[in-house]
Amino acid sequence: MKNYLTIAIKVLTRRKFFTFISLFGIALTLFVLVVATAIADNVFAPGGPEAKFGRVLCVYTIGRYGTEGGQTSPPGLGFLDRWVRTLPDVERVSAFSTLQTTAVYQEGRRVDAMMRRTDGGYWRILEYRFLEGHPFTAQDDASRRLVAVISDSLREKLFGTAKAEGRSINVDGNVYRIVGVVKRVSITRTAGFADVWVPNSALGSADQRRQFMGDYQGIVLAHSRADFPRLRREFATRLKTIPVDDPRFPEVRAGLDTTFEAVARLIVGNNVDRCAQILRTILIGAAILFMTLPALNLVTINLSRILERSSEIGVRKAFGAPRSSLMTQFVVENLVLTLIGGAIGFAVSAVAIPVLNASGIIPNIQLALNLRIFAWGLAIAAFFGLFSGVYPAWRMARVDPVHALRGGAL
Repeated sequence: MKNYLTIAIKVLTRRKFFTFISLFGIALTLFVLVVATAIADNVFAPGGPEAKFGRVLCVYTIGRYGTEGGQTSPPGLGFLDRWVRTLPDVERVSAFSTLQTTAVYQEGRRVDAMMRRTDGGYWRILEYRFLEGHPFTAQDDASRRLVAVISDSLREKLFGTAKAEGRSINVDGNVYRIVGVVKRVSITRTAGFADVWVPNSALGSADQRRQFMGDYQGIVLAHSRADFPRLRREFATRLKTIPVDDPRFPEVRAGLDTTFEAVARLIVGNNVDRCAQILRTILIGAAILFMTLPALNLVTINLSRILERSSEIGVRKAFGAPRSSLMTQFVVENLVLTLIGGAIGFAVSAVAIPVLNASGIIPNIQLALNLRIFAWGLAIAAFFGLFSGVYPAWRMARVDPVHALRGGAL
């Protein structure tokens, strides 16, 4: 193996242009996939204020279906209060609105912001970093107090470097007193992102609070992931007991989903079974298709390298080198090439990700390389090494020694 590694380095330095093309293709492909994986990790993996989401189940979509079609929307607050908030033996439940664009006024200035209405439990499930003050409570919500929490990015737009806690802002025609300021959150955090949070009591009418379908989302914090099957069974049983108010749509469909499953339900369709498996297959297929072209190019380059070394192969086979030994050597050489390209891709990613974070292309994005992304990167590099190395090595191992010594190859 030591000899294989030594030869691999020598081969890479022999034809520098081919080596450069190979490394460039591997590094560029890995860079794109690492950035895409970092974004996906930021969306789906627990982190930031969603640090507890490893044991959170979500209700982001609800639908009613029948022979005449169906209706799909986010659930209403009434549905969540009656059928989700009352689930037994859970740590906490929260209902919060989907993101809404609103105008915030302060001393004659207008700032467009993204707003959520939330309850007190929201702040007990999500873990924000408070720079000023504190969150509003369930009592604030029940008492219909006009209080708000804002992000530090909105504070900068409204007050500059001045303190915001205790000051007032006008949101949707109501004057709210700021009780807390949190560190800004990436827009990729589906439950955590907003610029301003106000209590659910900001709803205009009692009818809105009783809606079956509306503009709300729910999250359930379980004691552990081991509780997921029990909670899902209980929720499925409850869906079957919901009274039908429109005979055209007798079936109610929703799910207690992980974050990935909830996003899959939104993208693939609420009425599609195994939507998470479908989305996962689509993402894996897209990644494989993206990797196929550079991998095929690498196969072609590796075949060219092998053809140049036909005499070497012929000598080794003439002295009794088995096919397995020759294949191992050339696969190792290709793995060395792909791992070097992978290291370059990781280095470029480590430089590019902070630039992307600071660019503002994705609001408040805070991507980072971690062990999960590193593991995916190693898997991608191994895919390149094996996919682009096995066929040329197999082709090389079939070379007739006499024919190879004459400078030819099968």
